[in-house]
Amino acid sequence: MSTDVETAEEGARPVTVIGLDIGGTKTRGVRFEDGIPVRDESTGSSNVQNVTREAAEKSLAELFAMIGGGAVDRVLAGAGGIDTEADARALAELIEPHVPGAQVTVVHDSQLLLAAGRASTGVAVIAGTGSAAWGKNADGVEARAGGWGYLLGDEGSGYWLGREAVRHSLRRMNKGLEPDALTAALLDSCGVDDPNELIALFHSKETGRRYWAQRAATVVETAKAGLDVSRQLLDQAGRDLAELAAQPVRQLGLDGPVILGGGLGMNVEPLQAAFRAGLAAHGITDVRVLDQEPVFGVLRIVEELP
Repeated sequence: MSTDVETAEEGARPVTVIGLDIGGTKTRGVRFEDGIPVRDESTGSSNVQNVTREAAEKSLAELFAMIGGGAVDRVLAGAGGIDTEADARALAELIEPHVPGAQVTVVHDSQLLLAAGRASTGVAVIAGTGSAAWGKNADGVEARAGGWGYLLGDEGSGYWLGREAVRHSLRRMNKGLEPDALTAALLDSCGVDDPNELIALFHSKETGRRYWAQRAATVVETAKAGLDVSRQLLDQAGRDLAELAAQPVRQLGLDGPVILGGGLGMNVEPLQAAFRAGLAAHGITDVRVLDQEPVFGVLRIVEELP
């Protein structure tokens, strides 16, 4: 039986690319051999914007144990919070020990989304745990909007919806009103009995960005049940995301496409409808919802890299 080294010398070893999509909640990795996905696994988040360096290292070690490191030609990782070359280098340094000799490239995760939308130019919008927009035109000029993190922005994101559900519940409490369906769903999700308990829980070290982003499900479910306030929150989220997208569209002189992705963006139809309506008000009609996971945009990006 031929060894790996002998196979490589004979030129038979497949070209191996590993794609990583590093979100606020999980890290997804796909191993491609000659362009074909052969391993697809997920672990916890390895984004140091969301977890400690130790937790990020642990998640990456678990992931590479499942999808394999070793003889890899290239790794392309997309992650939120990659705003500077220093950010990219810090993440690359966590990845490189698992793939010695491989070329490691780190980009903002919105670039994965545009490529997964089968577009080389346009604007990608992420609506997941956080929110951000990134675009590129035919001249290679890039522009971004949002992506500032939950303390400064993330409008239209899962975290924003979760926080707004808490604020809605506290406002009702202050007015002496009984909990409505949204508050009841939120209390049940959080395992508490009284809206007043949400204040301490929100500021607790035991909860964080991901925890409150997951509470967005209470807004989505109560909106499906017909609750007006929840429908209004989803409408506002969609329109906020449209404003985020419109900024790079204008800066880059584009007509589209605008591609919406992320867990919320890909799965919540009322938010999608509001997003389309918001962009239509700007004269932007080439709007698409991502139909495959962003990590599958990796090969397209790799092909376009020098």
